[in-house]
Amino acid sequence: MSHFTSEDEALLQSMLRQLLQSVKEKITGAPSVECAEEILLHLEETDENFHNYEFVKYLRRYINNTVGSVIEEETEKCTSAQNQGEVSGYDTLVQHVTKKTRESKEYREMMHALKNVMMVVVESLINKFEEDRMHNKELDSKTKKERQSGYYTDNCSDSDSSFNQSYTFMSQEQLQLLVERLDPIQPKEVRQEAVQTLCFAPPSDILNSESWPNLRKHLTMSLSDPDATFSEKILRFYAKTFSSSPFNMTREVYTSLAKHLELYFLSGEYSLRISAGLDVSNTDINRLLKKVRLLNEYQKEAPSSWIRHPEKYMEEVVESTLSLLSVKHESNHAVSPDFLSPVYFLALLDIKAVWFKKWTHAYYSRTVVLRLLEKKYKSLINAAVQQCLDYFEFCKAAVNKNSRVGDFSQQHCSDKQKFSYTGSELQYVYFVHSLCLLGRLLIYKQGRNLFPVQLKNKKDSVSITDLLVLFTQLIYYSPRYPKTALTMHTDSYSPASLVMEILQVFCDQTGCAAECLYKDAVYINCLETTLIDVADILARIAAVEDGLSLLLYGENEKTAREDSPAAVHVIVQFTKKLLHDDISLLSGSEILPVVKGAFIFVCRQMYRTCEGLQMLIPYGLHESIGEAWKKTSLLSERVPTPVTAMDLTSSISLGSKNILLWEETLLDALLNFSATPKGLFLLHSTGAMNDCVNYMFSSLSKKIQVS
Repeated sequence: MSHFTSEDEALLQSMLRQLLQSVKEKITGAPSVECAEEILLHLEETDENFHNYEFVKYLRRYINNTVGSVIEEETEKCTSAQNQGEVSGYDTLVQHVTKKTRESKEYREMMHALKNVMMVVVESLINKFEEDRMHNKELDSKTKKERQSGYYTDNCSDSDSSFNQSYTFMSQEQLQLLVERLDPIQPKEVRQEAVQTLCFAPPSDILNSESWPNLRKHLTMSLSDPDATFSEKILRFYAKTFSSSPFNMTREVYTSLAKHLELYFLSGEYSLRISAGLDVSNTDINRLLKKVRLLNEYQKEAPSSWIRHPEKYMEEVVESTLSLLSVKHESNHAVSPDFLSPVYFLALLDIKAVWFKKWTHAYYSRTVVLRLLEKKYKSLINAAVQQCLDYFEFCKAAVNKNSRVGDFSQQHCSDKQKFSYTGSELQYVYFVHSLCLLGRLLIYKQGRNLFPVQLKNKKDSVSITDLLVLFTQLIYYSPRYPKTALTMHTDSYSPASLVMEILQVFCDQTGCAAECLYKDAVYINCLETTLIDVADILARIAAVEDGLSLLLYGENEKTAREDSPAAVHVIVQFTKKLLHDDISLLSGSEILPVVKGAFIFVCRQMYRTCEGLQMLIPYGLHESIGEAWKKTSLLSERVPTPVTAMDLTSSISLGSKNILLWEETLLDALLNFSATPKGLFLLHSTGAMNDCVNYMFSSLSKKIQVS
């Protein structure tokens, strides 16, 4: 606070006096945030210069940076609602925005952080004020010299003096003494006492001191102390620092922890292997996971603040992380494939690589991350690609042998499984982490520039197209089982679901889709359970101009060959086979109508345009859909018409409901032919014109969306 003016110091002093008084009169223990709010409101009402103080401006900036986006978002929502007549009056708007802001996650986190900081700072202030007032001369003999050399300065006659260095929590001499006591060569009792002092000292004093570089070295070494209680206290100091200090200070604490872990994994002391599994209830492993978890929590929080600091600070955090994750155990100059590396522990705690998603979200940090990956840590990308290839080969081998693949995304049922992981489960967790990381990487042009990659055990390099083909193959080869309560809960971790999420994001990104998806090679013949997923991706591709062009003509219209027809021909022929029930593998399937509807929708995305319809006319798709509708219409006539909504849910069987839904799907498909003049003529030729009009009128009457 050295940049604050004397008026700011006076304001702070006034606040502290009132806060101390409130603590004595109202609170037993630490003061509350509400108490501080009351004091600030009182000062605002009584001091006309309140808003000009640098301290108040700092608080305003802090609040704006933390919950400003929430306030703006809620204000926009309310303004929009106000324009539509749903919200009226300025007071109502302010009340609503205030209420929503107070209920937000960001506000709760801000208040929690402020409360933690206040509890530490005010508790220390109370102790120092009481010591000064009581003129307590019975200080510890080890700190007497420091006190006499200026710990309490002469210009501090009483608690009404200006808020200056009189109340610095620890002097440079004390901090230097603390560094000496924490040296690993000191006796255990001395170090225990020193770490206790460290825990009660404000992190800002520690990190701003001249002794911090040496102290940082001692703390990094002490994290490996065999005394669990001792290392746990240091870890608590790290956690407190992360939650109460700015990024320019916490980055050094983070890199200290990352360096400690890197040294530990490279040391002879560490000997964990993938094949042996992992028992997380083991004390040593539990301590290791706590350290990695603290790193991961910081990884996910740091991006919200590092943009306000020099890039080199962020680069230190990024590089220390990538360096840690690149650790490999080498035995006789060869990397051991059974080594349980740091990335496995991170994957256990952050299986979907949320940390990487946050680091690459903003261009400011994405540039640094991808530059370092390209220049120094490309082995991380290679390892992720290799992990996906290994899992695919594992699944493929199991399918070829007609054996059931263990679905590790659903294996957390028994108590034993909650506290231990087999080698196969660890490999699966790392596979999911790798898949999510690669999916995020390919969204950005800088990320795609990292490809192709060369793997050690593969002669040819792996291109982006190779990787996308691998992703689509994973949909088919990954295990699928009947839906249960458990599988519904864990389906988001299945390979098929993860790949679908990635491909859907690609479809929504124009540049990414053109470079990744719009390739002839990205194609796969799939069976029943994956057809719906494939149809969804094809429909998304066909929804945009470049994607539609790919399906109709291939990558290059001029070089299209007869022996390699464009995708449209394969899709429409397959759709006709579905409509004619001409695929024996799918006969009798309960979800066959859903599969049919999904592929009809793909064709619909094409025949809604003139050029797409021109390509489909020779196949007579409109006739096939019309015939299917006529057959279904005859069946639907036997279904009793529901009089009320209750009849619809009670008297009609599930099979009858499905018939009615299938008939509507076919009518909607026929109706879409009317998007073009020639398509309208084809619709008329099916004899379903009147029924389509009735369907459209009925849907509009019910306010159901129709094309």
